[in-house]
Amino acid sequence: MKKITILGSTGSIGTQTLDVIASNIELFKVEHLVAGNNADLLIEQALKFKPKSVAINNLHIDKVKSNLDGTGIDVFDETKIDMIASDNVDLVVGAITGSSGLSPVYNAIKSGNDIALANKESLVCAGDMIMKLANKHKVKIIPIDSEHSAIFQVYSKQQKSGLEKIILTASGGAFVDKDINFIKTAKLQDALKHPNWSMGQKVTIDSAGLMNKGLEVIEACYLFDVKVKDVDVVIHRQSIIHSMVSMKDGSTLAQMGYPDMKTPIAYALSYPKRIYSGVNTLNFYEMNNLTFEKPDLKKFPALQLCKNSMEDGNGKPTILNASNELAVEQFIKGNILFGNISEIVESMLSIINSKTPNDLQEFNELHNETITKTKEYVKSINIGNS
Repeated sequence: MKKITILGSTGSIGTQTLDVIASNIELFKVEHLVAGNNADLLIEQALKFKPKSVAINNLHIDKVKSNLDGTGIDVFDETKIDMIASDNVDLVVGAITGSSGLSPVYNAIKSGNDIALANKESLVCAGDMIMKLANKHKVKIIPIDSEHSAIFQVYSKQQKSGLEKIILTASGGAFVDKDINFIKTAKLQDALKHPNWSMGQKVTIDSAGLMNKGLEVIEACYLFDVKVKDVDVVIHRQSIIHSMVSMKDGSTLAQMGYPDMKTPIAYALSYPKRIYSGVNTLNFYEMNNLTFEKPDLKKFPALQLCKNSMEDGNGKPTILNASNELAVEQFIKGNILFGNISEIVESMLSIINSKTPNDLQEFNELHNETITKTKEYVKSINIGNS
């Protein structure tokens, strides 16, 4: 049985991971569960899967402890997440959203644990550091993002000499058919209307502006050791083809399936084997039309901002990610409009100068500096929807 730690067990990826495990319970043993604030769901998961330990925000620890009293399950607060991630298991699922997921992923790799990575920010913020550490400790990083999982399934670095392009597909998000003026003044309820995927709030908002796709371009560069020029993005509204690789011999290799995250999750859990995911195989007789379009960079400037930050290096991806996290937070709170998100990120990329972080301390310093300056910038320009 594979021993599994899930970082972010109560989020979208975490809950679906446990669904897949429940369907293949003879293959897996859940060792540790880490949650944020959903104490009720963590308690339910712990009672069902009986891990060695769980961790949650300190605000909820008393409730979790009282409900798990007598079960033999250790209960920790958020200060012990790195310790839990470092415990030796067969696979750590990195599904904590945002830059807060970097430190536990870093420590899990340092301990020699293979990673099933859903937290793209770990590579966006600190790709050089993470990939070097993974190579040093001979750790496999298996992507859970549907796009990167698709590439991982059809392409290996041994084929690099024959590679022409990695092609990431994008549904287009909630605003694919909206005009620029609508996008600029869009509200939260508009951005959360994703046409195909069921995802967490932050990822859905990023998807609406193609920021998520831009972050995936950066992630792909690190995962597959390619340059920005080697990665294209195409709008594929049906989300049936999850990504493609074009080769120099004229071949294009694609991975296809219904838009359900349980498919890449199951592959990451069972790699290199395949197991039951609960997702139906494609019925080609039901598919009348698959379409492909070029993304409109005037409507979705975030995509180009991500590409530019990766090409520029010098800490720019870290700055981009931190400023975007803060801007999305402000958008969720109703303090800014949707169009302000990319404007804020672009401003921070021009204001803040840095070198590429080489360790967690340098990353934290740059991340915190960016958060502070972004907060100051938002206040100074006095933007909002009131």
